[in-house]
Amino acid sequence: MKELLIHSGEVVHKVFVYNGLGACCSEDPSVSKYSEEIPARIVVERDGRVDVVVLVMPGVSEDLKIDVELAGEGAEANIYGAYVCGADERVKISVDMHHKVPHCNSRQLFKGIAGGSSRVDFYGKIIVAQDAQRTEAYQENHNILLSDHAKVDTKPQLEIYADDVKCSHGATIGRLNEEEQFYMRSRGITLEDAKVLQMISFIAPVLECIPDEAQREAVSEQFESEIRTIIRND
Repeated sequence: MKELLIHSGEVVHKVFVYNGLGACCSEDPSVSKYSEEIPARIVVERDGRVDVVVLVMPGVSEDLKIDVELAGEGAEANIYGAYVCGADERVKISVDMHHKVPHCNSRQLFKGIAGGSSRVDFYGKIIVAQDAQRTEAYQENHNILLSDHAKVDTKPQLEIYADDVKCSHGATIGRLNEEEQFYMRSRGITLEDAKVLQMISFIAPVLECIPDEAQREAVSEQFESEIRTIIRND
């Protein structure tokens, strides 16, 4: 099992892109060869921090499992993800966030769009040990359905054995806002452009977590192009 160890005081940023050619962990998401898979286990030591962004492009089916252990006081882990499905993809994401010691922070934010006959399963869990007092842990999963045949199953979970913590979780599944579309069309924006704007804006909070500006813009452009194709084929 592949493991990523964040040493004491170390700060690490990772961006993983799944686009049908495999997994990419690269400063340049336009490269055509991909080799590095997301670690199945991440361990963060004292005062270390890891920020992970996981992006699943349309046309890709993936089963991703991420296990994070906050093993030293002051450790922090932030896991962000975005996925867009427009056909018959199957995407499953499982994240277990283990708070083992006091004074640690974590955040999970996953946002997805499901169209066609695609199926998305999200399982996110926060586990706070009895000794992990002063924990702050938050988890969110938000989804948009583009068709009646697409399905999203989201199961955020909390297992808290400490009493001095700040923890929350939440999940939503909805549709594109037709009133917003009407407003944009009244301003001369086409329906296709309006839907693209809505969907890019929806996943933007995840894309904004990509630290490199060039990579962030390239990924946003790739998502926009793929989303336009989904809309035209709908």
